[in-house]
Amino acid sequence: MKKFLSFLWNWIAPIAFGIAVYLVITTFLVNVVTINGDSMAPNLLDEQKVLVTKTHEAKRGDVIVFDARKEDPRIQAGNKDYVKRVIGIPGDTVEYRNGDLYVNNKKVNESFISSDEQQTGTEASFGSTWSLGTLSSTGMWKKSDQGKTVVPKNAYFVLGDHRAVSNDSRYFGFVSKGHVVGRVIVPFWYSNTVKKNVEKERNHFFATN
Repeated sequence: MKKFLSFLWNWIAPIAFGIAVYLVITTFLVNVVTINGDSMAPNLLDEQKVLVTKTHEAKRGDVIVFDARKEDPRIQAGNKDYVKRVIGIPGDTVEYRNGDLYVNNKKVNESFISSDEQQTGTEASFGSTWSLGTLSSTGMWKKSDQGKTVVPKNAYFVLGDHRAVSNDSRYFGFVSKGHVVGRVIVPFWYSNTVKKNVEKERNHFFATN
């Protein structure tokens, strides 16, 4: 009996404790997500793994993961989570004018993507000028988002970094805060450029000139 109890204490208890800690961490704190697709290239690439700190809160410039099944009515079968960058938060206006992105009439610092993506990629099929009002009147957005000219309460406007291919808020509307899984944190072995572009864009979101 003593040997059995010793076995339980020395082997089973540590394993059970480790499993419990893992479940708590992955359920409430941090999870691992695999990037699916090229919509965040060149900063995050297809099949790369990133950490996601679980929170519904985000700032402009943050890269988030959200449950796209509840946001994109045209989601492809087998897809679940989208990874995109927060551009607008509740109360913001978002406009694109002649190659530049503006939030509340302030020019956004888009050094995290190429000039081609800033311009032709962001235009997509909407032309050289668009706003939340013109996007929301296209008929493509969820009915609850149509006609909106500012980001509503408890929602975000998101774009992919590879805008020429990204399926994002331009096409399906705002992302509900309640559907956000968390904010992306890149592992330590990623380059400093990627870490800056993904994790620290919130610190210098607006252009200084």
